[in-house]
Amino acid sequence: MSKLKGELFRDPVKGKIAGVCAGLAQYFGWEAWLVRILVVSGVLLGMGWFVILYIAGWFILDKKPQSFSPSETAKRFKAKLHEEEVVNESIKVKSRIWQAGEPPRQAFRDISFKFKSLEQQLRSMERHVTSPEFTVSREINKL
Repeated sequence: MSKLKGELFRDPVKGKIAGVCAGLAQYFGWEAWLVRILVVSGVLLGMGWFVILYIAGWFILDKKPQSFSPSETAKRFKAKLHEEEVVNESIKVKSRIWQAGEPPRQAFRDISFKFKSLEQQLRSMERHVTSPEFTVSREINKL
């Protein structure tokens, strides 16, 4: 999640009503659904001033600035996805329930698959290094 240098904005694009909860979630690095649940729970448990704070946030907070056109955003998103796939197949496990990430079983499968592929690459390198062709090539390069 990207945090905007200490500035709090409301995010109507990702929000359900006015984007106040989505903006708070982005500011604190939480999931938006968690902030929504906290606000709704507060209202239901008798803290009606949450509604007043939400409405005040709606009027006081500026909308999140949109710096790219939709086509530029799509291009950047595709490039980022491709970069993430090529550079590193990162495996994210949830350390807290409200953080985004893979479920533990899926993460274990991904780690297991990655380990098996690395082991195959290592075995291939070992076969090459212990082969007679490598030894001959190395002796020729020494001359």
